[in-house]
Amino acid sequence: MKKAIKYSILGLAALCTVLLCGGYYMLGYSLKPDDLVSRSRNIAASYDFMYERYPELHPWVDSLMTAGALKDFYIENDRGETLHALYVAAAHPTLKTAVIVHGYTDNAIRMFMIGYLYNRDLGYNILLPDLQHQGESEGPAIQMGWKDRLDVLQWMNIANEIFGDSTQMVVHGISMGGATTMMVSGEEQKPFVKCFVEDCGYTSVWDEFSHELKTSFHLPPFPLMYTTSWLCEKKYGWNFKEASSLKQVAKSQLPMLFIHGDKDTYVPTWMVYPLYEAKPEPKELWIVPGAAHAVSYQENKQEYTDRVRAFVGRYIH
Repeated sequence: MKKAIKYSILGLAALCTVLLCGGYYMLGYSLKPDDLVSRSRNIAASYDFMYERYPELHPWVDSLMTAGALKDFYIENDRGETLHALYVAAAHPTLKTAVIVHGYTDNAIRMFMIGYLYNRDLGYNILLPDLQHQGESEGPAIQMGWKDRLDVLQWMNIANEIFGDSTQMVVHGISMGGATTMMVSGEEQKPFVKCFVEDCGYTSVWDEFSHELKTSFHLPPFPLMYTTSWLCEKKYGWNFKEASSLKQVAKSQLPMLFIHGDKDTYVPTWMVYPLYEAKPEPKELWIVPGAAHAVSYQENKQEYTDRVRAFVGRYIH
């Protein structure tokens, strides 16, 4: 009997050790992927990547730099972390303003195609923040939009001050930036915020990481997701289930355009439907035929621009 108890305790201890090691590995893999964060930190390479993928950006950015119109801005959030953003005023004075939020391990530069849409095509002021632990922003780890929502709210206030203190604002995000946009939308909004555009954001961090665990590692959520989420709460102050776009959009009263490719397997297309259903009116949904993850603009530039123009134009004048 004593041997059985001893072996049971040893077995339980071994299991706990394996789960903790696995949880720490998954936490680092998800929130501090060194190779991808290094890509995000490489500003010169980000410009080259965007110019190759969107050649029309090169002369636009060159003209902004020549005119001194592409500017840096730094703030400190309530946790004492220094955060960075780029901003550009419209060519002609306007109160129309877009805050544009990048995806996982990307940065402000890698959202220049949406900056081009708003600034060049629609004549908006734009502000593009680097989220925590990405681009030129500090932070202990990627926060998957949850803590970022508070930083983006701060950036929205900054953008309003920079561009006239009585702006009309849209927040537009792609992928993790789309999830961040939805998470922002569930918070109390200032009067200058008029609408949101989210492109291929996930229902929750739990759902997205469970999907990734299954597709990349062929593992079920139990027990590793539970351990990793618990470690995230202990280390970073939030857990995967509370980081829910679904719960946030259910509280959102402002208009939102949902965009999602029907061939998206990274943030699977099914996620947009419960998000859309949870969001109170007014809302609009565009399922993009044939589009994989985060390429709806790249593959449908004119239609994407036209749909965004029509949507935001109903609320921003």
